[in-house]
Amino acid sequence: MASTNDLKNGLVLNLDGQLWTVVEFQHVKPGKGGAFVRTKLKNVLSGKVVDKTFNAGVKVDTATVDKRSMTFLYKDGNDFVFMDTETFEQVTVPEATVGEAANFLLENQEAVVAQHEASPIYLELPASVELVITYTEPGLQGDRSTGGTKPATLETGYEIGVPLFLTTGEKVKVDTRTGAYLGRVNG
Repeated sequence: MASTNDLKNGLVLNLDGQLWTVVEFQHVKPGKGGAFVRTKLKNVLSGKVVDKTFNAGVKVDTATVDKRSMTFLYKDGNDFVFMDTETFEQVTVPEATVGEAANFLLENQEAVVAQHEASPIYLELPASVELVITYTEPGLQGDRSTGGTKPATLETGYEIGVPLFLTTGEKVKVDTRTGAYLGRVNG
């Protein structure tokens, strides 16, 4: 239990059996009436963002979220198997929980698995990852100056838009939050 006065960004609240992360909050003290706290909350499972107002000093349920650095081992049917880098314990994360992160996940890659009461609730990837292009149409001579993009399939099977001069086999940096091409990786 915590009070709305203890709210901080990243805190996970348990509201009516659902977990919500505090994205931002603001204490408001109007001239008349009681003070209140205006918050923006993100549903941990669905990613839905809502605005919610609490009266100041109200008790709210906090959820203990255990975040651990883990290594992705392999995919088993619809589940992703991770290994805790400290205890070497294996954790199975359902595909629905992995969500969009699956587009950027390679075997032996590090990720942070957040668990609530021993069940995985979400995955945090680094802000960007480096992946190899497994297929893209060959570029034409002189394509460097046009600034256009073409589709490219990455080693995870995810497709992104890349500059025309890139070729199959090159490694690129990709933003895991937006899926955007960030640049070519040399070497």
